Amino acid sequence: MLDKGPGTSREVRWAVVVLVALAVSGVLLGLLWLWLAPRTPLISDATAVFLKDTEGEEAIGADGTFVLLALAFGLVSAVVVFLFQRRGGIPQVLGLALGGLLGAIVAWKVGGWLGPTSDVVAHAKQVGKGVTFDAPLELKMKGALLAWPVAAMIIHLALTALFSPRDPEPEVIDWSQGPGAYAPQQGPQDSPADSPAPAPEASQPPESGSGSTRYGDGDA
Repeated sequence: MLDKGPGTSREVRWAVVVLVALAVSGVLLGLLWLWLAPRTPLISDATAVFLKDTEGEEAIGADGTFVLLALAFGLVSAVVVFLFQRRGGIPQVLGLALGGLLGAIVAWKVGGWLGPTSDVVAHAKQVGKGVTFDAPLELKMKGALLAWPVAAMIIHLALTALFSPRDPEPEVIDWSQGPGAYAPQQGPQDSPADSPAPAPEASQPPESGSGSTRYGDGDA
């Protein structure tokens, strides 16, 4: 579980800001997709609707255009988030991932809403027999929605690993030199000059010897 502290609250707020900003920027991705994606031409013979070019790759091109744009948005969003907040964190990564996914979904919906109508039959009747018209802008591969969040997470993690400030490494003690080699140094209060002097030894009386003067043994 995350620690509930001032730092964590700030990270969560920043993650929410990132999520909302990326979701809103999905509108721009949708507009770019609508502008750059190739169109799929259709034609009607008054009884059915057919692809005008059966060997065309416009449908695949629309998916490829979406993926390339989503990768570019993932790169830009990861760099911008890293420049504003260089220290990574779980809330920030989650906000980046969820925001990228929501932005991709918004782009998919915006491109479909603003593109050609999805009612192909009504559109064919409206334009008439033998008239070419554009198919609705669709995303065939739904996995393309993951391009933005995956790219954003990978790039952000790489930037964090390479350029984020690192914490100092703890000091490693080599105990092979013995514990005495790492005794704490003496401070000014522990200097020998301030230590109490040893008490003087008690004086001992001189031992009697052959050369010493003896009293009480003289002539009477």
